[in-house]
Amino acid sequence: MTYEIPRNVQIFGEHIQLHELRYHNRRVLLSKEFTFDSAHHLHHYEGKCQSMHGHTYKVQLMMSGKPDERGISIDFADMKRIAQARIIEPLDHKYLNEALPPMNTTAENMVVWMYEQVHEALVEEGLYPNVRVEEIRLWETPTSFAAVTRQWMEASDDE
Repeated sequence: MTYEIPRNVQIFGEHIQLHELRYHNRRVLLSKEFTFDSAHHLHHYEGKCQSMHGHTYKVQLMMSGKPDERGISIDFADMKRIAQARIIEPLDHKYLNEALPPMNTTAENMVVWMYEQVHEALVEEGLYPNVRVEEIRLWETPTSFAAVTRQWMEASDDE
């Protein structure tokens, strides 16, 4: 196998122009994953989870957007900043029954709260509706997750 060493570094304004940066105007899905550790217990539940216990949770945040003039829909760094501020920092190494609003701290309840937090951040930052939360998945264990989608969040409760 041979490797080619680039001879010229592409220079903006010389080799590529602003109008060439965006290749398309299609909506694209972007995903970023995070982990955090927390303890909780479930109320009105018969089983092991009625006792306090901990998890290493994994969150997958999926957003969509059309690219701007640079070809960027949302910077992965912005996805990380929003998730860190709205989900990870409030929950990491916390007792979820105190850190979250009054609710049973099930994956089903928590993933909806997470969607609301990220959606609210996009609205506050003026990114919505160009950038939207499409889906959030919350793994409680390596083999068990709950998910919520934009379609389900926007649907009426009767559906």
